[in-house]
Amino acid sequence: MLGVLSHTRVLRLAGLFTWVMVGLPLAYSQIENLHARADMGGWAVLLFLSYLSFGAAYYWLTRSLRSDSHTTWLDRGLLLLLTASALGVSFLSGSGLGSILMMVAAGVIPWMLSVRLGVLWLLVSQLAVAPVYYVLLRFPLFEAVMQSLLYGGFSMFIFVTSLVARQQTEARDEQRRLNAELRATRALLAESARVNERTRISRELHDVLGHQLTALTLNLEVAGHLASGQALEHVKRSHTLAKLLLGNVREVVSQLRETGAIDLAAALRPLTENVPSLDIVLDVEERLNVEDPQRAHVLLRCTQEIITNAVRHAQARHLWIRVYREAPGQVVVEASDDGVGAEMVNVGNGLRGMRERLQQCGGQLQVDTHPGDGFRLRATVPATVLAALTEVPEGVR
Repeated sequence: MLGVLSHTRVLRLAGLFTWVMVGLPLAYSQIENLHARADMGGWAVLLFLSYLSFGAAYYWLTRSLRSDSHTTWLDRGLLLLLTASALGVSFLSGSGLGSILMMVAAGVIPWMLSVRLGVLWLLVSQLAVAPVYYVLLRFPLFEAVMQSLLYGGFSMFIFVTSLVARQQTEARDEQRRLNAELRATRALLAESARVNERTRISRELHDVLGHQLTALTLNLEVAGHLASGQALEHVKRSHTLAKLLLGNVREVVSQLRETGAIDLAAALRPLTENVPSLDIVLDVEERLNVEDPQRAHVLLRCTQEIITNAVRHAQARHLWIRVYREAPGQVVVEASDDGVGAEMVNVGNGLRGMRERLQQCGGQLQVDTHPGDGFRLRATVPATVLAALTEVPEGVR
């Protein structure tokens, strides 16, 4: 089972298991205290409220550990509740169980805070348990501090382990993104090679075979005027076959040119598959092909930049991309996400590069965003060399 679980999932389950194990001695000690003193019921309620609050906060914070996640005020509040609940367990139970819960919390901190702030948070929270050892458990001051630092060392080990897990997640997500770009580029290169080969074959047929058949037809026509008798009948028959063959060659050349276009859906689809932390819906109009490989490359790079922005900056979970023809003579790429949006559009290198690519082809880029309403982009490319496949009647498909 562990083989199919991600390391973030295993980390979460390990933390929840430790939390449950802490609850067993906690419940046993409180049952013993209730038998000894009947007035401990109120403190027991507060203790288990702290314990349950820790579990609920940990469950919520670890529901979706993402390498590109941005910490919200709710996450910071829950992290504070997590720490306060662990401290509450220690002070209300008069034990070091809260330090163990601090160790569980150490696995969450690298996903919420920077390394420097996380280490500081860890040390301060562990030292805050020192009064429990000094006052309630009556340890000497030096031993109380050393006990807190000992648990702090264990917490630091878990902190570093979780930090490594986050870095591995980032590396894996980046690798998946690069693989998607590589597959899309490979598909575009394959389509471009196919188009170039079809174009070369059609030119060869037209320039070599077509011209020679034309010359043969003309010579047979001249021979038809010079021949007589039975020879004239064979010349006319040969002339008819030559004209028929020339017509077939022209038809083949036309078909090669008509079908020698890049399938835009086949080029874009690998780019949208297996993108980490983002669900992409790609809608490409049926039979939408691109004759010019350069323009297909521009559309590919624009789509790639849209996906990158949605993952890294928009904090989006869903992205919708639609590619279609629009009269007069334009191909449009529209994209929208469910991210946080912004007050205004900050044009960075990505959007600037996208706009420059489109302007080189005579296209345009429009970006619209509002706080809490995500981003919407519209890229247009002139369709002077864009064409769709010839429509085929229903009866002959």
